[in-house]
Amino acid sequence: MTELHNLSVAELRRVISIKEEIESLTAQLSSIAGGGDATALAPVKRRGVFRRSKATRAAMAAAQKARWAKAKGAKVEAAPKKRRKMSAAAKAKMAAAAKARWAKAKAAGKNRL
Repeated sequence: MTELHNLSVAELRRVISIKEEIESLTAQLSSIAGGGDATALAPVKRRGVFRRSKATRAAMAAAQKARWAKAKGAKVEAAPKKRRKMSAAAKAKMAAAAKARWAKAKAAGKNRL
């Protein structure tokens, strides 16, 4: 952006008129919106919504209960988290697919990192 001291007088007057027009429009908007200030009209920035599975929420709840119990001095054992096991056939299928991808990439000359 051009610095103000490098602008001509006519350009500075134009900048001032645009600034005054913005302020006038902002005042009009705030009066229409109920007399509040213009910052009330600014868009609200929202964070993303984090969705977790029922199992994850249950594990988090159990962990929180364990933390509270520890803080209160009671002894509570947290249930171990269940892990899914992959079958040997699924592992072999994934390994074959990975080998095929690498072979294709090496043939194309894209094996550099």
